[in-house]
Amino acid sequence: MVVLATRRPDGGVDMTPRGDPSGFVLILNDRVIALPDRLGNNRADAFENILRDPGVGLYFIIPGHRDSLRISGQARIVRDTKLMRQMEVRGHVPDLAILVRVDALLSHCPKAFVRAGMWEQDAWPDLSDVPSAGEFLKVHGSLPDPLADVDGIVEKDGQTRLY
Repeated sequence: MVVLATRRPDGGVDMTPRGDPSGFVLILNDRVIALPDRLGNNRADAFENILRDPGVGLYFIIPGHRDSLRISGQARIVRDTKLMRQMEVRGHVPDLAILVRVDALLSHCPKAFVRAGMWEQDAWPDLSDVPSAGEFLKVHGSLPDPLADVDGIVEKDGQTRLY
């Protein structure tokens, strides 16, 4: 799992999660890595930001592993058939990839994860009062649809449109 951070034209930062099975980030050489682009919310914020300003940050989290990894570098968007085939998952080849030239790489200490009980299921909070993705979308998008319908769409999308 990795969170990609890019800079917006107004100086703000956009962050998007990226994930696939273990090993999905390809190490092309000692300075360049590649991330596949997969289906998401169909927003192109990260791509638009990279085209304007290639500076990116990556924050890698491995479930169950207490340390994390932080990379900063310069990104570019590529479409390379040979590279895309190397990133195939479940028969799905990405259309695009993000190449990152690594400028700095840092290992992060695990203290924040330990304090948060991130990998200790007994320490996880009660989620019963956390809004569903459907509730968030309904409110954020001012959707007139019944909540049950929106929740159903979100659930179906998560089951049928991973790749």
